[in-house]
Amino acid sequence: MIVCIAEKPSVAREIARVLGANSSHDGYIEGNGYQVTWTFGHLCTLKEPHDYSDAWKAWSLSRLPLIPQRFGIKLIDNQTYEKQFHIIETLMQKADSIVNCGDAGQEGELIQRWVMQKARATCPVRRLWVSSLTEEAIREGFQNLKPQDDYQSLYEAGLCRAIGDWLLGMNATRLYTLKYRTERGQVLSIGRVQTPTLALIVKRQQEIDSFKPEQYWVLSTVYRDTLFTLQGNDDDNDDEAADNNAAGKEKRSLKGRITSEEDGRRALQAISGQDFEVTSIAKKAGNEAPPRLFDLTSLQVECNKKYSFSADETLKYIQSLYEKKLTTYPRVDTTFLSDDIYPKCPNILKGLLPYAPLTAPLLEKKLPKSKKVFDNSKVTDHHAIIPTGENPSNGDLTINEKRVYDLVARHFIAVFYPDCKVSTTTVTGRVDGKPDEGQKKGERLTFKASGKQILDPGWRVCFGKWIETAGSWHQEKKAVRDDDDADKGDRKDDDKMLPAFEKGERGPHTPTLTEKWTTPPKPYTEATLLRAMETAGRLVDNDELRDALKENGIGRPSTRAAIIETLFKRGYITKARKSLSATPTGINLIALIHNELLKSAELTGQWEKKLRDIEAHRYSAAQFIDELKQMVSQIVFDVMNRRD
Repeated sequence: MIVCIAEKPSVAREIARVLGANSSHDGYIEGNGYQVTWTFGHLCTLKEPHDYSDAWKAWSLSRLPLIPQRFGIKLIDNQTYEKQFHIIETLMQKADSIVNCGDAGQEGELIQRWVMQKARATCPVRRLWVSSLTEEAIREGFQNLKPQDDYQSLYEAGLCRAIGDWLLGMNATRLYTLKYRTERGQVLSIGRVQTPTLALIVKRQQEIDSFKPEQYWVLSTVYRDTLFTLQGNDDDNDDEAADNNAAGKEKRSLKGRITSEEDGRRALQAISGQDFEVTSIAKKAGNEAPPRLFDLTSLQVECNKKYSFSADETLKYIQSLYEKKLTTYPRVDTTFLSDDIYPKCPNILKGLLPYAPLTAPLLEKKLPKSKKVFDNSKVTDHHAIIPTGENPSNGDLTINEKRVYDLVARHFIAVFYPDCKVSTTTVTGRVDGKPDEGQKKGERLTFKASGKQILDPGWRVCFGKWIETAGSWHQEKKAVRDDDDADKGDRKDDDKMLPAFEKGERGPHTPTLTEKWTTPPKPYTEATLLRAMETAGRLVDNDELRDALKENGIGRPSTRAAIIETLFKRGYITKARKSLSATPTGINLIALIHNELLKSAELTGQWEKKLRDIEAHRYSAAQFIDELKQMVSQIVFDVMNRRD
């Protein structure tokens, strides 16, 4: 008998159906030579300190650091879990072979390996590795089962992650709680990923709190119903500058932002009543490529921006869509597809029946294959999140699941559309100010206005209706609620048209001096925090650079949502609308931590890279554990000997 073990009952039922196993029993389904059983996620966990030694049960500084000679696992104390485990154990003891059908990722590998170890399974084990739960994918996966040894490094990386979290969490939490708590029963929780994440939020909040606004003024003018903003003065006329200096007047240099109200009013008065002259018109044609496909982080970012979903909510919605066979495996960190997906794309597009008006033009000819979409070198275990091709109308979806699916589907369709063609126009003008006393000529001020014209919307038709007017395209506006607009996120891209200007034309204008204040950094939202975690705290907008930094990000795409939720549950952060802020408890905790290893996003990101290197056979798991033990021992020594 072949025993198949899945990570959830719903996944087990789908696998059993495909395999022809249809006889239900308590805790498993049998038929056609298979017994299909399941876990409920984690059934096992690493042992707690008191499981190794009674002396470790009581919290004591003298017992630190806690470093077991050998790490062990145990069943989670839960009657339902224990009952299911004993069913699994009985099946595995009698099995001829086992198929590991856990989620195809690091955590899924660890979950199932621990269960098989605890059940003392000795028969051969093979691995099912699929990116979707469609019948076609499951059948293809069973035809290409891999030896378990092929995924040994994946398991080792997951095990190192778990041990690292245990070593740092158990030791640092006890260490800081015992040394710094201010009231009995208080626990100061420290984590390998949670603490650097909290430190990011605290640092941003401190920047906001210490920010001192500075006053400035902006000089702008309206010419032919177009707003021009000050760019600077024109110093081309050396003779004029010499004359001004001879008159004892210091030359002012206005570069857009004016820090003196007196200078601003003087400039405003100087150009009032003077003609505005258009000095240059520059047009630059360009192409805008379609947006990338989603990895989990970018999907969470988009859903937070567009629908205010938390990272955890988005993960739940996309996980549900995966289990309903509508989208591919969600816990991924790449925005690319492997080359073998390309031949399947026409059928996937055909299955997206609600989007037929968008897919029909694509299916009339051969689909383009761009290196920005298909790149084997950018795909390891899994490809980007895409639809499976199952008709979404057949799924029983909630409104929020429909919103997430719509984003995934439209992004997938859009990558096969042509670039959006745009023309950016920049118009520069100047005003010769009235001369001050003692000057021959006044200061010449330069103003600028820019506008973008959509020449061909290309992929943008996938995200809203576009109307052509006089050779230019405009997105159709529609009245909608703020929280129920599928195209709301694209409003920022509306084109700003400029009138037809001619170089040398001149005429009256209406200048204005506006008082402004510098603004503090913006608080993190879940969207911007996820990006900061992905890039180890660095502010990066460029997609290529962000890809390069992903290896050093803190946490994994699949765990970042849980880390943020943990910070909420422990009372370290709070949320007002979308803005995240640290609580006094969170701020005080970071203030207590002087060891940079515990709170540095960049240093923690380096540990994440080593875990990835273990998975890729580039780094030794044993060396990683040894370094962890040394790091924890050093942290304990430093804190114990610190005189505060």
